[in-house]
Amino acid sequence: MSSAAVPAQTLRADRESRNAAQVLGLCLPSDVLLYLLLPMYASDFGVTLVEAGVLLAANRLVRIIGYGWVVRFYARHGDRAACSLAAFAAAVCALGNATLGGFAALLVLRLVWGLCFATFNLSTQTLATAEAQGAARRAGRSRATLAIGPMLALPLGALMAQAYGPRAVFYVLCISALCGLWRARALPCGGHDMAVRSGRRLRLPDSIATWSFIEGVTLDGLFIFGLSLYAQVHMGESGVLVAGVLMAVRYLSEMLFSPFGGRLADRFGALRMLVVLSLATSLALLVFASHWLFIGAFFVLVLRALQLPLLMTLVSLRNPHARIQALASNAVWRDIGAGLGPMLAGVLLPQVPAIWAYAGAALAVAVAALNCARPPRH
Repeated sequence: MSSAAVPAQTLRADRESRNAAQVLGLCLPSDVLLYLLLPMYASDFGVTLVEAGVLLAANRLVRIIGYGWVVRFYARHGDRAACSLAAFAAAVCALGNATLGGFAALLVLRLVWGLCFATFNLSTQTLATAEAQGAARRAGRSRATLAIGPMLALPLGALMAQAYGPRAVFYVLCISALCGLWRARALPCGGHDMAVRSGRRLRLPDSIATWSFIEGVTLDGLFIFGLSLYAQVHMGESGVLVAGVLMAVRYLSEMLFSPFGGRLADRFGALRMLVVLSLATSLALLVFASHWLFIGAFFVLVLRALQLPLLMTLVSLRNPHARIQALASNAVWRDIGAGLGPMLAGVLLPQVPAIWAYAGAALAVAVAALNCARPPRH
């Protein structure tokens, strides 16, 4: 391969990764607004707080059984067809969130959205790691790009919820998802080769998948649900705006710090940075559960952003010949954790003191991080 061909391949990989991230960035706001609004306005959606936790978990849980279908469809039809179908379905889900109510109807929408996100997530990770050269940097930039949509939607959605109620904003987010459908037409149309794996579809998790599971329970489930709930308790009517701003900081931190996390991985090693940043996250969770609620939340969000590009880089490095399946399998374990998180939060947080709940979460994150430092089993 000539030296001139390498920059051309890298530029193409950068462009395709950026386009996939833009599609997800336009479709994702309709999901993240539910994490803000559903715990606070459960009655407006016709559900209880426990049912809200189940709904926020449902899109994760469906991917446990649905990722195999998504992987096969994605590999056969390619990024353009798969993401176009997913973007159209995401627009339908956003419209349903604005017009439908009750647990059963919202559950159907959450299940559909779960498969949509699986498609988007697989596309962004696959295209970001398509070229080994610059994969960590590309992964960081991908996270930064897709974070733009949720970062803008959360505070604006909180303002709209205060002014017009919690459901009107989803009409706007339906239009955003249709813009995602338009951007999906720029994605590559070719399929992907898949290595054949024998045995069980979902294998026992290795140390990285175990970390993903714990991180899903704590940060994508327990922490985000608790952030919305505690903001309402401490701030009253203004809690929705405060929580919206803090959750927007989550995506703003991805824009600012995920590329930096990718550069740290290139310089110091993805595994080393994953362990160090995870241990720091454990300390930040303890701060969040104490009297410094919003200070702790800020540091948790920043540390999470730094970690995001590390995971897909590690998975692709450890599985060079079955990258797509390995990325999907790891995502399933994170989804199992993130699916349990909101349900656990809906039951525990109203009953258990915050310091006990999040101390347990911090300990689990620390143990999982240290376990990652062990050499992988072959």
